[in-house]
Amino acid sequence: MFENEYDVIVVGAGHAGSEAAAAAANMGSSTLLITMNLQNIAQMSCNPAMGGIAKGQIVREIDALGGYSGIVTDASAIQFKMLNKSKGPAMWSPRAQSDRMRFAEEWRLKLESTENLDFYQEMVKGLIIEGGKIKGVKTSLGLEIRSKTVVLTNGTFLNGLIHIGDKNFGGGRAGERAATGITEELVALGFESGRMKTGTPPRVDGRSLDYSKMIIQPGDAIPDKFSYLKESKPLVEQRACHMTHTSTLVHDLLREGFDRSPMFNGRIQSVGPRYCPSIEDKINRFADKDRHQLFVEPEGWNTCEVYVNGFSTSLPEDVQFKALRSVVGFEKVKFFRPGYAIEYDYFPPTQLKHTLETKLVNGLFFAGQINGTTGYEEAASQGLMAGINAALQVQERDEFILKRNEAYIGVLVDDLITKGTEEPYRMFTSRAEYRTLLRQDNADFRLTPVGHKLGLASEERLKAMEHKKTSSDAFIRFFQETSVKPEEINPVLEAKDSAKVKQQDKMFKIFSRPNISMDDMKQVASVSQFIEEHQLDKDVLEQTEVQIKYAGYINKEKANADKLNNLDRVKIPKDFEYDGLTNLSLEARQKLSKIRPVNLSQASRISGVSPSDISVMLVYLKR
Repeated sequence: MFENEYDVIVVGAGHAGSEAAAAAANMGSSTLLITMNLQNIAQMSCNPAMGGIAKGQIVREIDALGGYSGIVTDASAIQFKMLNKSKGPAMWSPRAQSDRMRFAEEWRLKLESTENLDFYQEMVKGLIIEGGKIKGVKTSLGLEIRSKTVVLTNGTFLNGLIHIGDKNFGGGRAGERAATGITEELVALGFESGRMKTGTPPRVDGRSLDYSKMIIQPGDAIPDKFSYLKESKPLVEQRACHMTHTSTLVHDLLREGFDRSPMFNGRIQSVGPRYCPSIEDKINRFADKDRHQLFVEPEGWNTCEVYVNGFSTSLPEDVQFKALRSVVGFEKVKFFRPGYAIEYDYFPPTQLKHTLETKLVNGLFFAGQINGTTGYEEAASQGLMAGINAALQVQERDEFILKRNEAYIGVLVDDLITKGTEEPYRMFTSRAEYRTLLRQDNADFRLTPVGHKLGLASEERLKAMEHKKTSSDAFIRFFQETSVKPEEINPVLEAKDSAKVKQQDKMFKIFSRPNISMDDMKQVASVSQFIEEHQLDKDVLEQTEVQIKYAGYINKEKANADKLNNLDRVKIPKDFEYDGLTNLSLEARQKLSKIRPVNLSQASRISGVSPSDISVMLVYLKR
């Protein structure tokens, strides 16, 4: 029925599991993907969108490494937006609305066309562990499937409990049963577990809405895409979203159900996502606000199902319905299904190594919401890293770890295992201290060479990246070495209310002015001629502009990153005895003993470890 032994078994086929299975299989490892329902591979359980602030950078990074999320998103997108364009390029974040059904179909087709990958539909009830090493999994039918490594990506299914008002029932998401057995087994082995909560809004019938009363939210006039591959194309047509608002009347109607809300009557005691609160939580926390935005998002090209972004709730269904019918444009709304909250088990991620392998059991990896994160993109990136490292371990190759100055994925993993999380973790640009280096436009420069070395990023990807880099480097040199005469550039400067030049000057200096764009520079004959002769595309022009205009910031962050790498090089032995260092604070000794950082850089980021503690350790380790 199965292979004698797989290299990698991936449990769960959400965003984390799909990326993990694809990565391991594409690296040549025999891989089995086990899930409770093969019809729901890569299901978008919540909003039908990928990307957003910082999340878009993560999708670009997954793509640059050779993962599938970017390709699948481009193939199933119905709208594309580059967010934060009014700010600097470190903040630009791509986001796409997706066709929910097409997204899942594209993922399944990608996985089914992946060599070395088998599928099986059943619940995993337990693990096979021998001598502190993973040896496989046990299913609900009593089957034992052997493997060298296992990646758990259970999402919200571990002892999942769904809440709608004063009703609750077991489930991993609407219409699907919860997974049982794994938490209890891991806790018996010595793992620490906890509970978290997330929620989702009602899905409604778009035919019952009056869009004429709402504010249209179109996509970009010239849409971009996620994947760096040329075969992935930007959208030609797009579907619009819409925006409306709640009101004091809506808030009053919602408050009528607060006594039956599981959030307020004690039924839900776990912590929900701070940055994606339920509508009742928003009304309670921001009582001074008269209204909140609601984004009305279509679920696909042809379906009439609509996602009400901003109205996540676990209130009774009658309260949800009555309140939503008081929203402008929703006066005749019909429900497809009510919103609900879900509680589920997670395992504090300080129990993991940087590879996402558990410290307690060799060969066992965790990825996604089991680690306390929220969001498709965060889950997918963890799945990719866990799948890569599971395959590398089987192949007896060096582990793969991304540093904080190399990728948002590196920031995400380091935050999780160094600081842990007591609420669902969400990525933001503010979490990355080197965000000027970690832009969405240069993820291919940063990660495609290493992805190619791992065996994930194709030769085609590598050549496309090298061509883009060579072309942009050549264009930057052109600006550095070429001068422009006053009579050529002053008309451009005058039109932009920028100080005119009195003598010939290097174009790099002119272009560095904050109000001068590439479109302005293209008015200089030699610039437009260079672009035409070298057939430079939009990506090269954008890369050149960013690197010239933000050269000072980029160089400063590179210097800071070099300082970080110096601490990275000071390794801490695995069996280091912190209790013997009496000069360390008691809190530092306790935190360091629990987390067991691998180097001084990681130790410096642990909450409760002070700069003076790091100085003490540096002196001791250098001895």
